[in-house]
Amino acid sequence: MKTRAFWGLGLILAICAALAGCSSQQAKSAKAVSPPPAIPVGVAIVKQGDFNVYLNGLGSVEAFYTVSLKTRIDGQIMQVNFREGQDVKKGETLLVIDPRPYEVALAQAQANLQKDEAQLTNAKAQYDRNRVLYEQGVIAKQELDTLQASFGTFEGTIASDKAAIKNAELNLTYCYIKSPIDGRIGLRQVDPGNYVTGAGGTALLVITQLHPIAVIFTIPQDQLQQVRDHMRQGSLDVDAYSSDDKTKLSSGKLLTIDNQIDATTGTVKLKAVFDNPDNNLWPNQFVNAHLLLETRKNAITAPAAALQRGPDGTFAYVVDANNTVQMKPLQVALTQGSTAVVTSGLQAGDKIVTDGQEKLQVGSRVAPQSPARQNQSSGNIGSQT
Repeated sequence: MKTRAFWGLGLILAICAALAGCSSQQAKSAKAVSPPPAIPVGVAIVKQGDFNVYLNGLGSVEAFYTVSLKTRIDGQIMQVNFREGQDVKKGETLLVIDPRPYEVALAQAQANLQKDEAQLTNAKAQYDRNRVLYEQGVIAKQELDTLQASFGTFEGTIASDKAAIKNAELNLTYCYIKSPIDGRIGLRQVDPGNYVTGAGGTALLVITQLHPIAVIFTIPQDQLQQVRDHMRQGSLDVDAYSSDDKTKLSSGKLLTIDNQIDATTGTVKLKAVFDNPDNNLWPNQFVNAHLLLETRKNAITAPAAALQRGPDGTFAYVVDANNTVQMKPLQVALTQGSTAVVTSGLQAGDKIVTDGQEKLQVGSRVAPQSPARQNQSSGNIGSQT
């Protein structure tokens, strides 16, 4: 009985061991065939549409015209007909210098003209009378010649008087200082009652033209030929952005290119003109200029973060319908900011990996995520447009 019990117990233990071995083998097999977990990646969709190609340059705003008004005559300032910061029109009287001394000088010049004209009239009459006497043999030829010479002297004096009148009138107009342009007045340099002199050279006020206004900016000399080629096809648009390059201030047109390259910096200056209707541009303001070279129609665009470089050139990982990635070789026309224009290798609607590429290989299974979730999962900053 004991022997049978012993053999029965052994049989039971053997069966249990066999069952345990089968379970362990099944677990190992199941573990071996289970797929690896999907890799979280950031993705973006390839787009197609019109793409603007820009050249960017740092520049500063300059008044289209700047006029420093000075006096040409000496005198006391009697009137100031403007406020600081006021917009004025061409021809407006801004300052009045005491005109009375110049009115007196004009009146004196006019009186001298009248006196000399009277003397000329008298000299003509004497000449005419003596010419008759000379023809009758009453007076000598020398006396007639003397009268004729005095007649010519008075004619010269009258011409001088007329010139003196014009000079006096000109000085009188200088008493009324007018704006030569439409513009904005800056801070006043002198106050009413001050005595100013034409020889002093001090500006009484400065007027700057804000409508239109100019922006001078620079681009690398290597881009000069591109700009010249596109200028032959028509005028080029320029957008002015704030110094942080985030806020668009105004839109204008490229006016001209400087006639020389700065050998120190290897850059060339360009000048753009803006109507500036809202006064968003101010003289000496630093701005970022975006020069629109061309618009590429129906361009295929992708985030630049998706581009990878390998031994065979540029490529990107494309996610298929099964969430596995395939490597697609690309031809890239240009990269502008965070966007690349692709000429071959991608189609509109393709889903491409923009973050986490270092973990991938062809056939990897991925879990596409939004940039925020990808950052939380991997600790990396994703890039998606």
